[in-house]
Amino acid sequence: MTDAALSRPLALVTGASSGIGLEVAKQLAALDLDLVVTAEDAAGLELVAEGISSAGTAVHSVTADLRRPSEVDRLWSEVQRLGRPLGVAVLDAGVGVGGAFVDTDLADEQAVIDLNVSSTVRLAKHVVRDMAGRGTGRVMLLSSVAATVPGPFQAVYNASKAFTHSFGEALQEELADTDVTVTLLVPGPTDTEFFERAGLEGTAVGESDSKDDPEEVARRAVEGLLDGEKVVAGTPKVGLQTFATRFLPEKAKQKAHRRMSEPGSAG
Repeated sequence: MTDAALSRPLALVTGASSGIGLEVAKQLAALDLDLVVTAEDAAGLELVAEGISSAGTAVHSVTADLRRPSEVDRLWSEVQRLGRPLGVAVLDAGVGVGGAFVDTDLADEQAVIDLNVSSTVRLAKHVVRDMAGRGTGRVMLLSSVAATVPGPFQAVYNASKAFTHSFGEALQEELADTDVTVTLLVPGPTDTEFFERAGLEGTAVGESDSKDDPEEVARRAVEGLLDGEKVVAGTPKVGLQTFATRFLPEKAKQKAHRRMSEPGSAG
């Protein structure tokens, strides 16, 4: 590898085969960062890598199921094998499950915990230790507006995002005296495959035609990440919603979420 290639910044993006992760990867590539991209979908990931690399960015793709601890460690080994300092890490991979808790499959909800919580902590351990050891780096964790409200009919998903948000805020304080920043991205409902994959078709939130544009969410995310901001709202609308929830009673937030996520609520 040439000295010029080694000097280019390197960024890691998980969940990069679709949605917000894909758009973040595209925008980082447009800023002349080389990429390590990962997702479970091998075919989709390969198409993404080909599309981004055709624009001149070096892309290393790693197909991995991050619900498995061994796969998280293998991904990190692949990053280290490149022999380049990691400047940016966007931990975007996540999944949801909709439906009443008494009806949903425990295995599906365990997968939410394994991916959204356990893999985030495990990969962050690798990334943050590495960046702190070098004294610099930018990390983004995918929170959600769901982190701010109890989640009837998305109980485990909302709880997983509340964990991520609290985890990120704690890391921000621990790293406050360093040049390693942790940014929390807080998107609202965004026009991605999330709702179909989570089984939220037929719900008010799943069928809404006012979802945010993932490209716009990613643009704001990348700008805030590189500036070292602590929290980035997916859109100004989401920022106002998040602020407003601070003043609502928990019961009101529960009821509002139920109206959006209960099966059949689209009708």
